[in-house]
Amino acid sequence: MESSIIANNVSRSFSLGNGEKFYALSDISLEIKKGAVNILRGRSGSGKTTLLNILSVLDLPDEGSVMFNGSDIVKMSEGERENIRRMSMGFVFQTVSLIPIMNAYENVDFALRLSGFTGNRKARAEEALSMVGLSGRIDHMPQELSGGEQQRVAIARAIAHRPDVIFADEPTAELDSQTAKHVMRLFLELSEKEGITIVMTTHDRELMSMGSTIYELSDGKLI
Repeated sequence: MESSIIANNVSRSFSLGNGEKFYALSDISLEIKKGAVNILRGRSGSGKTTLLNILSVLDLPDEGSVMFNGSDIVKMSEGERENIRRMSMGFVFQTVSLIPIMNAYENVDFALRLSGFTGNRKARAEEALSMVGLSGRIDHMPQELSGGEQQRVAIARAIAHRPDVIFADEPTAELDSQTAKHVMRLFLELSEKEGITIVMTTHDRELMSMGSTIYELSDGKLI
């Protein structure tokens, strides 16, 4: 299976303020499979969120390379990295962070505008909401939606501009088990039918079993 992201010998440290360093990641090498659901697992403090941030160009490693569609993002300018995040990546977080004064449709449309989407925004926003099963809820405000529906709006917002990769950091942590499974099935459907690569972190062992590839981290190392 083709890879969309390849990390080679990636390390990331943080200063402890006394001249010492804490290594959140140490010599990580892995390949994110294209069009698959890739899961990063590990206990709190294992380094999985730090790794997710580096793979999604939200942070940079101290050492190593991160190849995205054949180009090393570490060597790019900040402007080039920003363009990749804006145009080629989508993000879904544990905290949904929908704009409370915008309805479901407006939240998705706003994301399309930010990404510089040049097609028919109205049609694409409605299509994205339909893909997550919310065609009948597009006029609803976030506070009128359940937690699972809010997360589905967040997923619609993330996929609307047709990104290559979606990064999801504990996207089901605040959801009940049945809703969490529904969200996971949605990710699987997006990878299978739309060819979108999914990279997500989770603690849920049942959800892990639904992923295509699982990478486990412990104390900043891949095991």
